[in-house]
Amino acid sequence: MTSEKHLESLQRAIAQIRIADHMIYVTYPVIKDKRLLLKTIDHIYEALILTINSILQYDFLNRRINLYKNNAQENFEVFIQKCSKRYNITFEDINELKEVLAIVESHKKSPMEFLRKEQIVIMSESLKTTLIDAEKLKKYLGLAKKLVEKTRFGFGIG
Repeated sequence: MTSEKHLESLQRAIAQIRIADHMIYVTYPVIKDKRLLLKTIDHIYEALILTINSILQYDFLNRRINLYKNNAQENFEVFIQKCSKRYNITFEDINELKEVLAIVESHKKSPMEFLRKEQIVIMSESLKTTLIDAEKLKKYLGLAKKLVEKTRFGFGIG
């Protein structure tokens, strides 16, 4: 793993955040197309995954952690157990992060999604529903921005 890989991942995360930010604060208010909400959460999800990967890559490079090949779940546990405290990522941040990951996984597996008022309803196979609206996405976007800032600070590039 090259020493710059963690910075590349972080830069890609920042680019995803910019796209999501533009979509939710500029494009969505003008177009009002609810499908944009699904695209926005995909960009937020990608930003979060890239930020987590950046932290894992950096800590692995500095021999603070071991990573598991082809086991994203194990690596996510390493992130939670060993990395999050070092980067001042709170329990609340972790819970919100898990919430975003669960929504996107639910969206990928969902047999049905539909629009209701100002929300997108994602229905699981067990008929459990998850609601997404612009305000929830703004909250998740804020989480992604906060994690990037904590990561930059942890890397010493504040």
